[in-house]
Amino acid sequence: MHVILGKGLRTVHLLLQASRFTEYPLSVFSPLDDGARARHRAMGRLLDFLEGREIGADSRLTPQKRLRFKSMLRAVDGRSNGATYREIAKNLFGARRVASEPWKTSPLRDTTIRLLRDGLAMVAGGYLDLLRR
Repeated sequence: MHVILGKGLRTVHLLLQASRFTEYPLSVFSPLDDGARARHRAMGRLLDFLEGREIGADSRLTPQKRLRFKSMLRAVDGRSNGATYREIAKNLFGARRVASEPWKTSPLRDTTIRLLRDGLAMVAGGYLDLLRR
């Protein structure tokens, strides 16, 4: 069963393995492995959400890393829709900035290539490393 709690940016999606779901209490089963601490923190944040508390931003990621991850995913999305590196760069940095210097030697070209490379690695499973922090 798929349950959606909240609205907009404050939405949480839960996938419940049991077919019978009525109301509280819910149980969470979590293996005690390398990711147990991260899952425990996530469960605490979920409980805060369910109780209507302000959960705030996850403190494990700096604002700069959040912005980079967003750019990485935008680059992957662009590439999956057939965009070239240059088109991705225009979308990420603006057409005027991309056109301001020769593309083949542009630092923006190198940055775009790295963002796409790292984004593809995240999509291929690297995102799991974020969950283990």
